[in-house]
Amino acid sequence: MSLFYQCVLSPVGELTLVASSRGLVAVLWENDDPLRVRLSDLAEDPQQRILVQAESELKEYFAGQRRAFSVPLDLRGTSFQRQVWEALLGIPFGETRTYGQLARTLGNPKASRAVGSANRCNPVSIIVPCHRVIGTSGKLTGFAGGLEAKAYLLDFENRDKAFSTAEIRVSRGAARQSY
Repeated sequence: MSLFYQCVLSPVGELTLVASSRGLVAVLWENDDPLRVRLSDLAEDPQQRILVQAESELKEYFAGQRRAFSVPLDLRGTSFQRQVWEALLGIPFGETRTYGQLARTLGNPKASRAVGSANRCNPVSIIVPCHRVIGTSGKLTGFAGGLEAKAYLLDFENRDKAFSTAEIRVSRGAARQSY
């Protein structure tokens, strides 16, 4: 199956959107680890219908006009990874969860490290909101787009609340992108 891409500008940097004919496959960051999301050959096609929809919905999101995405997804991963990514979709806009909370949601309270590993491999950042997952202590932990982008997204989603990144303790040690 062919994959198509297009690059779009956003407040968190340039994003590369990747889609199949079935749905959005990936949202890649400017300095993304090429091993995080493995993709076959890509063809540029800014008019591909899934890419057009994804770009439009991301623009609406960043304009404050969208809190949930409806673009079809073509999530590619193990069964466990897809379960974690589906659980991420259940985290409401402007809220956060810990890895342990997600593990309990999945019925396996001891799987917080495995949840973190699956979260790290989330190919559809922002749309599948892995940025809404924080450490148990409240610290920001690794994020494919970097901790500054994660902090921006959390602040952005909470701009109507009395909340700021100053209230979130950023773990400098987490900057190595581990979960």
